[in-house]
Amino acid sequence: MPELRHVEPKYLQIANHIRDQITNGTLRPGDEVPSERQIAADWSVARPTAARALEALRNQGLVESRQGAGTFVKDQPTARRARERYVRSRQIGRIYAPGEYAVIVSAELVDAPERVVEALRLAPGEQAIRRQRVTHSDTGPVESSVSWLSGELAEMAPLLLVKDRIKIGTIAYVENATGRTAEYASDRVAARLSTDEEAAELGLGDGPHAVLNYRHTVYDTQGNPIEFAESVYPPDRWTFEQDYSVR
Repeated sequence: MPELRHVEPKYLQIANHIRDQITNGTLRPGDEVPSERQIAADWSVARPTAARALEALRNQGLVESRQGAGTFVKDQPTARRARERYVRSRQIGRIYAPGEYAVIVSAELVDAPERVVEALRLAPGEQAIRRQRVTHSDTGPVESSVSWLSGELAEMAPLLLVKDRIKIGTIAYVENATGRTAEYASDRVAARLSTDEEAAELGLGDGPHAVLNYRHTVYDTQGNPIEFAESVYPPDRWTFEQDYSVR
């Protein structure tokens, strides 16, 4: 088991560890999660701490308790934030959860829009790689997104311009191709109305519809941007979750 740190309450660290196992596919819908007794033994914590960890997972809608049977992973109909995809990529070499898949709509070299020039710190007029995808689950489309990367990567990482999935994820592929290492990411989230194209991609029908716009920038160890991504999520899908202490 990972060592407990002092920066977060113990129960949240345990809950986040189990959540990562759920989002990376190690624990799948229907699997039983560790019991209070097992968590207490594995993590060397008191039973009330173990109970709070399981309660946090229940509150997030990730697990459900069945009387006399235990606690089990629930089906996950919601799209998850980028953090979980990085966890899956690092641990099991793929970025999508079981039941999810992406269709690459386009992969091309284009003149970078002003917001992309700013996010990637490009020179004015410089080109950028644009990869557009629609992510689906068993229930239909759950995300429409565009990844932007510097056009300078086209030669070193040619698969970025191919309309095929990169199973290990864009960031892991760029790391392997260039030797750069992704260090941290910054997210910005806002609500807005969908465009007609987004409504069609997400199967929302005639619109506009309220959607969540998620802007995500990944930086390397030198603080330089690697990828700027813009994702759009349909209504009624949780795309950002965070647990933290208020004490």
